[in-house]
Amino acid sequence: MKPGARARSGRQRTLPERARVAVLISGSGTNMAALLYASRADGCPYEVVLVAANDPEAKGLKLAEAEGVAIFALSHKGMARADHDKAMDAAIRASGAEYVALAGYMRILTPEFVSSWEGRMLNIHPSLLPKYPGLHTHERALEAGDSHGGCTVHLVTAELDDGPMLGQTPVAILPGDTADSLAARVLIAEHQLYSRCLSALVTRENSADWLLEQVRERALALPEVEERPSHGSPGWRVGGKYFAHFNDQHHGTPHIALLVKTSGADEMDGLIESNPDAYFRPAYYGASGWVGVILNRPGVDWQGIGEWLERSWRSAAPRRLTNLMAAADQF
Repeated sequence: MKPGARARSGRQRTLPERARVAVLISGSGTNMAALLYASRADGCPYEVVLVAANDPEAKGLKLAEAEGVAIFALSHKGMARADHDKAMDAAIRASGAEYVALAGYMRILTPEFVSSWEGRMLNIHPSLLPKYPGLHTHERALEAGDSHGGCTVHLVTAELDDGPMLGQTPVAILPGDTADSLAARVLIAEHQLYSRCLSALVTRENSADWLLEQVRERALALPEVEERPSHGSPGWRVGGKYFAHFNDQHHGTPHIALLVKTSGADEMDGLIESNPDAYFRPAYYGASGWVGVILNRPGVDWQGIGEWLERSWRSAAPRRLTNLMAAADQF
């Protein structure tokens, strides 16, 4: 551990089958506390396994430790930004966290750190984005004469306060409001919104609706694809032939899956044997060499899903389309 680093383990609550979340703070950690206390409710789909700070004196650390949550603190002073991010990342991964929630973490993160948690790191910002990214949001809303301030939860990207939105709550601006009075009411809204958005994020990998939208977006991005139901389930065709089907726990299986074509039974059997957590033999379709790619599992490689769709599309598409795709691939 680097000089100045501090790590202690509290009375860790281990609840199975809940998403593990690390929360990063820089100060009092009121949003961290809101996430933590929400996690103690029956049925909450996440647990806070680590609270980490770039200031060893951050008040939120004492609260987290008192509540039995592991903490980690490492001052960023005198450290290169990349080195500090690497140390924070190492502590997060050592905790077993699957998601990262920024809760008043006053550090601009390196692109490398952000990309390593793509789709699994979220932030709460005290404005109705895209309005007023950065600091002094309440002052800017008042100066603009806005009717509402508010807060936004979004996924973190390399661009400051610019990731895909997960939720917003407007907060009315009252006559005579100051930046402080508006901030106090927005903070109440933040405490309500953040836990709801985090819960929705960690459960979406088991949501058939969300998984279907991910598949649909990638399938319809391919040339001349139409969506048409097959046996009551979404399917995608090119040139009048199906190349993909969406399977939502059909025929008694626990899987939400994408069905795509392989080169035949040997390849399908090899995929299932080598990685049974990712592939299965679908009823009826398996006899024709279709494989089920399981979607309701942690860590789905969505780039890989796109590649499976394109490969299956090529097997069904007319030659004129595959020739055009091949020509495009050369550029």
